[in-house]
Amino acid sequence: MTANEGSVRVDSWIWSVRLTKTRSQAATAVRGGHVKVNGERVKAAHALRVGDEVRLRHGGRERIVIVKRLIRKRVGAPVAVECYADHSPPPPPPVEVPVVARRERGAGRPTKRERRELDRLRGGR
Repeated sequence: MTANEGSVRVDSWIWSVRLTKTRSQAATAVRGGHVKVNGERVKAAHALRVGDEVRLRHGGRERIVIVKRLIRKRVGAPVAVECYADHSPPPPPPVEVPVVARRERGAGRPTKRERRELDRLRGGR
């Protein structure tokens, strides 16, 4: 399960430590140039070693991790966290979406009065 000596494919390691949900997502990120090892774009088969810095842009944010341990197979989340040191910036705060007024299903078409009230709520007139 562990490979303290040698190397592991970068796409396999990213998937193994749960930075991506699937291995194909990891391989696609590498192919798309969203993964850098020690500041350089790499291919999916790049040999990853202990001490390498991996930068991954995935899910709208950048993850910066330092490899502490090499693993080849996917492991549980508590074990996966021990395999890297996370130096990522904090995630951006969630964007609050305004609540949209909705009519109940089957309520029919709004009357003229209801439509005017809806327009006022939405910021019109």
